[in-house]
Amino acid sequence: MSTPPPQPPRPAGPGRPWPPPSPQPGWGAPPGPAGPPPLNGFALASLLVGLLCFPPLGVVFGLVALAQTGRRGERGRVLAVFGLVVSLAMTAVLLYGVTSYARPFLERLDARPAPEQVEGQLTDMDRLRAGDCFNVPDGDLLAETPFTYRIDCAQVHDAEVTSATTLGPGGFPGASKLKDSATDACWKAQDAYAMDTWALPDYAEMYYFAPSREDWRAGERRLMCVIGTSGQEHRGSLRKDAGMLTGDQVALLGVLNGADEALAGAPEQELDEGLAEYRTWARQVDEALASQERTLQDAVAAHPEAGARLKELATARAQWQRAERAARPADFRQAWDAAEGALTIGTEKALRGAYGLSTRVPEWLEEHGAGSGRGPSSERV
Repeated sequence: MSTPPPQPPRPAGPGRPWPPPSPQPGWGAPPGPAGPPPLNGFALASLLVGLLCFPPLGVVFGLVALAQTGRRGERGRVLAVFGLVVSLAMTAVLLYGVTSYARPFLERLDARPAPEQVEGQLTDMDRLRAGDCFNVPDGDLLAETPFTYRIDCAQVHDAEVTSATTLGPGGFPGASKLKDSATDACWKAQDAYAMDTWALPDYAEMYYFAPSREDWRAGERRLMCVIGTSGQEHRGSLRKDAGMLTGDQVALLGVLNGADEALAGAPEQELDEGLAEYRTWARQVDEALASQERTLQDAVAAHPEAGARLKELATARAQWQRAERAARPADFRQAWDAAEGALTIGTEKALRGAYGLSTRVPEWLEEHGAGSGRGPSSERV
């Protein structure tokens, strides 16, 4: 059996049996001053996105920036607040603009009938031009915001456009003044579009679509004049303008329609209250009849029927001149009645027939006499 080797003797006296531990490293020199905290990226993005791109996203970025700057100690809290305020303001402006633009469309969309109820292609009214025919729901041409469905004029339609123009700049002229100017403009447009007024069916009426005060503020300036035929099922265009007539027909219809226009321009106030205005009107009628007289004097050789009309014109003009000189309303009324009775429907019918024009006497003319001026009209303002 082996025995362990003897242990070496321990050194006597104090001391450490192991080497001393190596010394701990000391601290280095203290660091220099720290740099500024970083700028939060969402704070800057909130301002830029809210101001230039998509404000609702800028609101989200602003809220994120406020949370991060508080938690991380980053710079940009003031910038985040400013970006949030700007984004909220721009979002409000955006929402107001979208709702203002969309409200009329949504209102019209709510009123839109089923496609099968109206024949034609749904067309924005601003895209309709002179010569276009169209339908409206239920044939209601006086609807506040009618949908228009363009259709071939050979098919049944409710209306036909005679003109589409843009009104002048400036402030809204007022409903009454706009109505007067639109009525005058659309009668002239109809006379130029359908010069042979006797050829128009009795159910045809003059309509116009003019901007309302709210439309005017939104920049809408379009005036559209139409001949409405929704009273009956009407097919075919009513267009008969200067390009579709002979020179003689155009000349005759020009002076006949001019006289109708003058006769329709009687003052609105009572004769007792506006004698001066009535006297001015009498002069205007006399001038219109004088133009008709000159045209017929050149046509007597080709159209003997013009001679009978010339005799009536001479009598009528004498009475209108008498009305122009009237010192009392009663005198004006007497001359007015005599002037209207001087022009008969029979002579005009014969004259129109000689020129190859319609000889069907319109109902409104039979009811009110040869000196009544215009037919019916309607409007939507």
